[in-house]
Amino acid sequence: MNTHNFSDPSGRRMIATSGAQERPCVGRLSTAGVTDPGYNLPIFRISLFANRIVPADHPGVTDYVDAFTKQICEVIVGKNQAVKLAVACLLARGHLLIEDIPGVGKTTLSQALARSLALAFQRIQFTSDLLPADILGNSIFDRGEQRFVFHRGPLFSQVVLIDEVNRATAKTQSALLEAMEEHQISIDGTTYELPEPFFVIATQNPQHQVGTFPLPESQLDRFLMRIELGVPDRASERAMLLGMDRREMLKELKPVFNPETLLEIQDSVRKVHASSALLDYLQDLLDASRQRHTTGLSPRAGLALLHASQAWALMNGRDMVLPEDIQAVAIAVMAHRLGHDIEQPGQSGRTLADNLLHSVPVP
Repeated sequence: MNTHNFSDPSGRRMIATSGAQERPCVGRLSTAGVTDPGYNLPIFRISLFANRIVPADHPGVTDYVDAFTKQICEVIVGKNQAVKLAVACLLARGHLLIEDIPGVGKTTLSQALARSLALAFQRIQFTSDLLPADILGNSIFDRGEQRFVFHRGPLFSQVVLIDEVNRATAKTQSALLEAMEEHQISIDGTTYELPEPFFVIATQNPQHQVGTFPLPESQLDRFLMRIELGVPDRASERAMLLGMDRREMLKELKPVFNPETLLEIQDSVRKVHASSALLDYLQDLLDASRQRHTTGLSPRAGLALLHASQAWALMNGRDMVLPEDIQAVAIAVMAHRLGHDIEQPGQSGRTLADNLLHSVPVP
């Protein structure tokens, strides 16, 4: 009988065997969408979710990702879980929406991600008078060449921070749809490819603040995750107060690995095994959302949940996805898509997503 040891996202050791006997694994989650040893979910067997179990990760991948995550956590103190979700979003080739009050480190997180990977970075401040051409680019007549020449806008970058995305009007917000989904833009009958990797990080103010335009469902669905940073705990805030200025720390950040390595890791994410039992569990979550809520989760949301779970599994050194990987990323992936259900007033998307996780049984 062959036995393999590995760790799940919360650090507990688990054992899978290829013989007749198996050690059961207990799934756990909390309302924040992270593993929590104080909450038990139904027991599941590991062999249901893997046709093979690899005792070691892809050579070097976990070391790269751990070093990358650690460096960002040195800048964004006390928010390790939010940083890990942001890294998983990047590895899954998604886009990230951060909703929080000003001054909690949203811009700093974006710059730390870009600097740690030597990626080209652009920041766009959205305002109510911003036009689509301000972010996509303009065709300007060149007298010397006697033709219109396209001048690329700030969206042509590898990491694009869109600050206060819900300050702009719907017309400007819609200019992002093609770019985020197809990694290209079309202007004057010509299609321009965006650089690879392409990662959009958008921040938005809470909708109750003055001067905001709510993002439509089609725009929200293009963000793989939505996270909140929040204020740090007392100890972390004290360390930040006594430590180096964040702007100076950003200047001293060195690339952990290059963009080519990032693309290779992103390719590895898509190769992480998802078994039939795991896909059954994922589809059960999708079906439950469509039966219980007016909007429910789209097929794009299902793909987002799968890819985010694959990234989370790879970050934890595994070649297959477990239900705990889905549970770890599910709140961040599902909450903004479920939104506020008109048939269940007073319940936020986070509450609705949490209810789904607690009510759908694990195979």
